[in-house]
Amino acid sequence: MVKNSEGAGGEISPDDEIKILQELIKQRKDSLEIYEQQNRADLALTEKEAIGIIEKCLPKQLSEDDVKVALTKTIKDLCASSNADLGKVMGIATKQLAG
Repeated sequence: MVKNSEGAGGEISPDDEIKILQELIKQRKDSLEIYEQQNRADLALTEKEAIGIIEKCLPKQLSEDDVKVALTKTIKDLCASSNADLGKVMGIATKQLAG
């Protein structure tokens, strides 16, 4: 757990840590895109390096195939067969695949 800076020594949960790191990566990727459009290779390189460092702090991301397998299993387990079941599938999958 990481201490936050908002008084009384509160703590940030592991889930919140992941969300913060994911947001930092998103910001860096947005900056990277801008720098590449502006032909600023020096700044783009800095962003790429920062993204790599931040990604090392996150749990390993599932591959697209792993996500498909997990979703297929969830659909099968719930006996989901129509778009009406999409909410149930997404609810379970979001919890299982969070982070």
